[in-house]
Amino acid sequence: MASGNKQHRTSLPVNFNEPLSFLQRVAEYMEYSKLLKQAAAQETPVERLQYVAAFAVSALASNWERLGKPFNPLLGETYELECDDFRIICEQVSHHPPVSAFHADSDDFIFHGSIHPKLKFWGKNIEVHPKGIVTVELPKWKEAYTWQNVNCILHNVLVGQLWMEQLGALEIKQSGGANLKATLSFKSAGWSGKDLHRVEGFITDSESKKRHVFIYGKWTEGLRACEANLYEETIEKIKRENKSPQNSPGHKKVLAKLNSFKLGAFKPSHQDAIDDPTADGEDCLPVDEIPGSIELWEVTPRPPNSRDYYNFTQFAMRLNDMESGFNGKLCPTDSRLRPDIRKLEAGDHEGSANEKTRLEDKQRDSRKVKKNKKISEAPRWFQSSINPYTGQEDWLYTGSYWDRDFSNIEEIF
Repeated sequence: MASGNKQHRTSLPVNFNEPLSFLQRVAEYMEYSKLLKQAAAQETPVERLQYVAAFAVSALASNWERLGKPFNPLLGETYELECDDFRIICEQVSHHPPVSAFHADSDDFIFHGSIHPKLKFWGKNIEVHPKGIVTVELPKWKEAYTWQNVNCILHNVLVGQLWMEQLGALEIKQSGGANLKATLSFKSAGWSGKDLHRVEGFITDSESKKRHVFIYGKWTEGLRACEANLYEETIEKIKRENKSPQNSPGHKKVLAKLNSFKLGAFKPSHQDAIDDPTADGEDCLPVDEIPGSIELWEVTPRPPNSRDYYNFTQFAMRLNDMESGFNGKLCPTDSRLRPDIRKLEAGDHEGSANEKTRLEDKQRDSRKVKKNKKISEAPRWFQSSINPYTGQEDWLYTGSYWDRDFSNIEEIF
């Protein structure tokens, strides 16, 4: 670590990091970009919203078991990714508070937004609130979809087995078309763990609340959809089955007592409410697959060596690649060029820690010089403006990044 009289903010050792910048984690939203392409190909507003909702959920799938913390981006840091069917540019546009802006486009869609995560520590748990609105535009249909991601909870950060869950309501609003809304609930694992990772909800009319489609599944595995009436018929069938004498709560209590003599264990007094899906209301009914459903999205299995590489997905493993397609024109502020990240990737923890401290010192010193000279620190590729679909302040792409004119770029690394 650097020595001397400089004062440093307390920060976690690089042992807690994974070798990616938060900007690269933002770019991971695009792993299932094919869902937006599928959305644009649908003929009805409900069908388009189905696939946009699946995309919103799929963007969270790579978080599962990714317990390493990404590196905080430096002010002015960028990350680009160009694939066959999309390209994305991300930039760290603010330091206090930290804000990451991004803009992705293709022939079929535009995806943009800004994220400024906030962390709250609750004893042994950490809550990550991903503040900021994201927007998908489908130009062909003159429609836009906006939402804010749900919270991520890290459990047992001090003692015990570390694990995570996504929790809360995800509301995706459609504008410019039929004004529909998808409201998906990310369930809490609860006492029994039976709802771990479960996601479910409806596409409805914004005004009449009429239910069109039921969407369900797990954010770690995939999503399916069916007509709302098929869901309701399935629920009624489950209710009828659970009202039969063989499935009544009283019958279950008798069985529990009989089993306890054989197993040597009694159920907790509230276990009947867990066993009986009608006890907690419709939202807790266990629906694994409804006849007539279609598959919207299925998670791509992680490579066999994933656990040896920070539990990365195959998509994440490519994010630091120095691809030949840049033709020597990779922006000097790109996350791939950060020495602390590259040293951690190579297994040099001490070297990574030293570089991380050096970069933070350099950023701090640069900020002081600019403040003394009254030099503004405006982002290069984004500007603060009003999102036309939300009416709220947002960071919008100004264009021209892909012209690759990187003259007069500050050396931040």
